[in-house]
Amino acid sequence: MADGAMRGESGASLAETQSVYEPVLRAAGTEGIQLGEQLFAVTDALGSSAGLRRTLSDPTLPGAVKADLAAGLLGAFDARVVDVVRDLVQRRWAKEADLGHAVERLALTSVLSGAAARDALVTVEDELFRITRLLTTERATRIALSDDGAPVEARNALVEDLFAGKVDEVTLFLAHRATTNLRVRRFVPNLLSYADVAAALRQRLVASVTSAVELSAAQRERLGALLESAYGRPVQLNVTVDPAVVGGLRIQVGADVIDATMLARLGDARRRLAG
Repeated sequence: MADGAMRGESGASLAETQSVYEPVLRAAGTEGIQLGEQLFAVTDALGSSAGLRRTLSDPTLPGAVKADLAAGLLGAFDARVVDVVRDLVQRRWAKEADLGHAVERLALTSVLSGAAARDALVTVEDELFRITRLLTTERATRIALSDDGAPVEARNALVEDLFAGKVDEVTLFLAHRATTNLRVRRFVPNLLSYADVAAALRQRLVASVTSAVELSAAQRERLGALLESAYGRPVQLNVTVDPAVVGGLRIQVGADVIDATMLARLGDARRRLAG
């Protein structure tokens, strides 16, 4: 999934397509997961067929021709999905791959909106992060879920063994998606990117915090208040305990990294001595 704005000649961007289509996807309520599955199928088709991707994103082809082609290919899909894709292929994108990125982001938004419709979005976001924390100490499992040389059926079977019946249906769906879609990211980074979108839907920033020890409720509250004051909006703290950092905190909010760990300070001291 691409980060940032993707602009074409018409000024189309990821943020703009989100603002146009998100209300439609949210209005689908609990059907959002079904619409998301179909949009993900479109993403996979674009990712696996260079010819289809090239044709549907070709700025020299009339938009109506591309829209009719898309509608023909998606004849059995939900009419709302067909309408979204018809409109997307008529837009102009800066790069060929940007169309697929936009469809994928909308697919994820749809699935998560389905969770939100039954008040499960916070649960899904928390479970996605808890899975990533669990896998920090389960190296063999983490590698197996990201092994694109293994059959996708084997990776999905492992997801079922690990999480089926233990997490929300949307969390399970996204875990399957994370191990199936390894073109750009591995399993854990995929899950983290999904959690970021969930936080964005709740209009919250995500602060990934790594600490040598578990933070107390009071420490979390103080840190959250400081970050909310700095960024001017609510911040979701995702805290990972890693004794290897020795002391201090490493905080990442988007592209901003605040590294105050003991290891970082020792590393700076070694670099100064070496210089």
